[in-house]
Amino acid sequence: MPQPKPGQSIPEPKANAPDGRRRYKRGRIRDRNFQTILKAAEQEFALHGYRGASTQKIADRAGVAKASVHYYFSGKDNLYLAVLNNIIELWNVHLEDMKVDDDPAEVLDKFIRRKVELAHTHPQASKVFAMEIIQGAPRIKGYIRSDMRRWVREKAAIIDAWVEQGRMAPVDPAHLIFMIWSTTQHYADFDAQVLTILNHAEYERELIDRIAGFLSRMILRGCGLSPPAERAP
Repeated sequence: MPQPKPGQSIPEPKANAPDGRRRYKRGRIRDRNFQTILKAAEQEFALHGYRGASTQKIADRAGVAKASVHYYFSGKDNLYLAVLNNIIELWNVHLEDMKVDDDPAEVLDKFIRRKVELAHTHPQASKVFAMEIIQGAPRIKGYIRSDMRRWVREKAAIIDAWVEQGRMAPVDPAHLIFMIWSTTQHYADFDAQVLTILNHAEYERELIDRIAGFLSRMILRGCGLSPPAERAP
């Protein structure tokens, strides 16, 4: 099996792994049951944590038989990794093809807006990831040390090139990436606090656009860039 692109996915257990775990069936990603089970798993892990969740509870929440869960996933650990893998793929997809010749403002603006959108559409998965990191990343530390570290270094090298070319202000690229991650994911991980303070029952289109626009302006201006939305036609 080819190795995943750096930063794109968490390595999955192989069929002959020492602990006997099987990887989930990636080829069925478009299958409706797969998506239903994955969504139910996000909710269970977010509400009850890894230890409190079970495949039976996930099956009940998804409205399917437990055997259906095991058709796609070998067990709870495999399903947990699938949830983490899915959110990381969604978060990073817009930077996968990032190149030195790209417009820095357009790349960063698109990344920020995509991340804010995902805070609205996938808040539970973001919370699962946050809990895993807060606990010391016991199940994905190897991935962070290898693929994620490599991914950040690759993107940082491109940002450094933009700085050297005079296309943006001098910034620490790794901390810029951390800032984008933290500010955008805040709206998923702390949605109860944000929505209560703003007196909203849920995220609505107008609020999502306002948040994304605010973060883009603040971050891009700090990088010496003009947000694409404010450029003269």
